[in-house]
Amino acid sequence: MAVRCTRGPAAAGEALPHRRGVRGPRVSRTDAPASLREFYENPAVPVASGDARSRRQARMLADALGPFRTGEAPAVVVDVGCGDGSAAAVAAGVLDGRRPGGQRIVAVDWSHDALRRARSRTRDASPGTPVHVVRGGLPDGAAQPAGLPLADGSADAVLFSEVVEHLVDPDAALDELRRVLRPGGHLLLSTPNLAAWYNRALLLAGVQPVFSEVSLRGIHGRPGSQVVGHLRLYTARALRGFLAASGFTVEKVAGAPYHDVPRPLRPFDRALCRAPSLASILLVHARRE
Repeated sequence: MAVRCTRGPAAAGEALPHRRGVRGPRVSRTDAPASLREFYENPAVPVASGDARSRRQARMLADALGPFRTGEAPAVVVDVGCGDGSAAAVAAGVLDGRRPGGQRIVAVDWSHDALRRARSRTRDASPGTPVHVVRGGLPDGAAQPAGLPLADGSADAVLFSEVVEHLVDPDAALDELRRVLRPGGHLLLSTPNLAAWYNRALLLAGVQPVFSEVSLRGIHGRPGSQVVGHLRLYTARALRGFLAASGFTVEKVAGAPYHDVPRPLRPFDRALCRAPSLASILLVHARRE
């Protein structure tokens, strides 16, 4: 599944950029995508991670992997749904500073357009942490490749950044991530928070919450104008339960800000990252049981 993110709240009439900072498609009834695959292959659909969340997630990953000791094999980190490679590039830079020479990153996506951009972005991301970009997908019932090109238990950590909200079958996807992770391996997952502070206020006012979508052709009933293909949304409690049921132990839940929150409210949004259940973005560190 191509990595797709979400952007935070915007005042009425403002665009809501998707996960990668490019304005998404405005689709008419006559040129609407025939399938989700066609939708995500559209170059106009954003496929980039927000910088703030990518850096927070990369620091969580570095903490999870711990120090690199002489004689150890480099850790294998897989960025599943790498999009344009921005999350992998940020992770490579952070990890190389914290664990020089201690890891290599495999960035995976099935969108040809995303892979082209990912190769360009990660080519010189960090001299000490190589990034290998390969094509593959998740078993999601959407006529895409039916598995990741990785052996069982071959990954020490998986980055899963703003992907799960786009999946038809998130249960099968988590099974696949669990398959490629070694026992005790780390899952670093991020996704928009359905219960973000502004969504609670919007629902009380009878307004469709930010991040949610009712159509692939347009935005209806909520602020913003960008269609990004969200099919699932999670609260912190729901995400904990879902991961536990999928064979993962949740180690930490943190929050990240949403850079498209209106400027006067950004300090408040950053402050609420200390309360993950209210934050714009949920960042989770879990381990394969």
